Amino acid sequence: MPNTEKPRLTYELGNPWTSPQLISPGEILIKKDPKILEQEQNEAIKNEYIPYYSISHSIAETQINAFRKQYEKGIPGISAYCIQSLADIMSQMYEQGIMAQDDYTSLLGNDSLSQILVIDNNIATKKYVKECLSVKKAYENLFKDKRVEKEKALLMQYNLNEFIVPNVIFDADRSEQSKHDILATIPTNSGIIKPGQEIINRGDIITDEKAKMIDSYNDFIDVQSSNNTVNILRTNGIQWLYVMTLFLLMMLYMQFFRSDYLTKKRSLNMLFFLITAFAVLNSVIVHFDPRNIYILPICLVPMFIRVFLDSRTAFMAHIITVLICSAVVSEKFDYIYVQTIAGVVTICGLRTIAKRSKMFVNAIYITIACLLSYTLIKFLGNKDITFDTLRHSYITIFVNGILLLLAYPLMFFVERLFGFISPVTLIELSDTNRGILRELSERAPGTFQHSIMVGNLAAAIASEIGAKSLMVRTGALYHDIGKLRRPTFFTENQSGLNPHTRLTPQASAKVIISHISDGIEKAKENGVPDVLRNFILTHHGNGVTKYFYNVYKNEHPNEDIDDTPFRYPGPNPFSKEQAILMMADAVEAASRSLSQYNEETITELVNKIIDSQVADGFFNDCPITFKDITTAKRILIEKLGAIYHPRIQYPELTTNKETPEIQ
Repeated sequence: MPNTEKPRLTYELGNPWTSPQLISPGEILIKKDPKILEQEQNEAIKNEYIPYYSISHSIAETQINAFRKQYEKGIPGISAYCIQSLADIMSQMYEQGIMAQDDYTSLLGNDSLSQILVIDNNIATKKYVKECLSVKKAYENLFKDKRVEKEKALLMQYNLNEFIVPNVIFDADRSEQSKHDILATIPTNSGIIKPGQEIINRGDIITDEKAKMIDSYNDFIDVQSSNNTVNILRTNGIQWLYVMTLFLLMMLYMQFFRSDYLTKKRSLNMLFFLITAFAVLNSVIVHFDPRNIYILPICLVPMFIRVFLDSRTAFMAHIITVLICSAVVSEKFDYIYVQTIAGVVTICGLRTIAKRSKMFVNAIYITIACLLSYTLIKFLGNKDITFDTLRHSYITIFVNGILLLLAYPLMFFVERLFGFISPVTLIELSDTNRGILRELSERAPGTFQHSIMVGNLAAAIASEIGAKSLMVRTGALYHDIGKLRRPTFFTENQSGLNPHTRLTPQASAKVIISHISDGIEKAKENGVPDVLRNFILTHHGNGVTKYFYNVYKNEHPNEDIDDTPFRYPGPNPFSKEQAILMMADAVEAASRSLSQYNEETITELVNKIIDSQVADGFFNDCPITFKDITTAKRILIEKLGAIYHPRIQYPELTTNKETPEIQ
């Protein structure tokens, strides 16, 4: 959030001013148009700027002394007079000034820089560039003097150019300061707004002049706030209280209505990560261009929370996010109105995201809702507004709708980051034509058919009592994958031979119980998510393998029996979906042992099994109610009755000749 008492005012050229009347709080300087200011500055630099150069006499002295020392013994064929003349000529050229070749060429090619200021003993003297020499020109002039002209051919055999170096050096600091001084003389303001003067009134069309005044007002407020430490501290304190109050409301909501989320670290992490991330992104967008406040797809927040948690929490989180984001925009009411409607449409139109087309359709609904609500709030009480003036905002809303399509790939990121599982992933995992489910159908067909039946029964119950039907159906497909290790030890996969006849009841119970640990191991190897692995762990809870336990107890009627070798490791179900799977699994398996199928026998079986589970406390740790259990019983009775309904017996075709032929 900005360290100012007021957010920067936004506008669109040619549009009416929709905010209240704006009055100047003090003397405000109106800034010039940046292009005009830049043009004036360039013109001033062109007309007034003269670069500074420093002439170095020490360089000349050093080079001439080096020349004298190197040729103090003379040059064969060259007179001493000629060598002395060369030294004198060099001295004259250094006095005139030698510039670097690039500097000399650049200055001659710039018509506006025909002169330079040469600093000699802290005295600046104007000098035409042509009055100086370049390194190349100085070398050429060295042999044009009549005193050495006759010896030119011989002298050119020696590297005399090494003694000719620039002694007029560009002074970057003084030159830069000169530019700064010139620019400082150009006023950056085009006028003054007096204290109490009206800047703009509601309904006024925003012209270029009005826009400059509004920008100047924004800058004035920023400077006033940033120069006042007390204001900064107060603003930051209020902002902290504002955000913390909203976060506290979110926590209170969860305390009273979704207390289970407070114990789930991943749920809290996802909620506050999404709220914070979108608030930060919104602030960044407003910082660069306040007109683009509708470009950020904030509806992704309720979309993800609706998919992974629930609709009520999604709405609450969306409202909190919108209220935080509204703190940095100027038209707060408009923003809250539009985003609230968009959030409601998102939640109402999104039950599941099972297909890619659903994402596209949902994005269209949200975009239409934003366009309609934005148009309505803008035309409300503003007669001068036209559709043309709202063009930029319409474009940002369309971009928002396109960005909403990122929900599909981002959902995978949220899944992996916080450990959730989406409907799309569940549908992919329930594909029986690949992976471990295909292996189950081939190696343990009886278990596979049992899993499909359990999934159908459990999904029907879940849909009726408001649980996650897709999750429980997928969990049912995986709950018995541990039987792949020894499929023939389980009744549904046997065809006459029963390997348990050669084992003791304890050994048989151990094999049966091991399908839990084998299933977990198999699930980990195949990357099955934790939420589905929990169905493997809990579908028998802490129950006892009653068949082998009863066999052993009958064989030892007078002993106190420890049931630990016959008991599953658990835990008991801790979610509504796991409880549904436990009921459907037990009932479906037991229904295959009925001698006859009718409403009475099926009802008796369902009530007996589920009442026994309730009595054993299997559902004490999960949020399932007695009403849910009663509903589950009814659905199981109805579904099993439909599955095992009696068929009519087809009559045999008689061949009695006395039977009259029907025409």
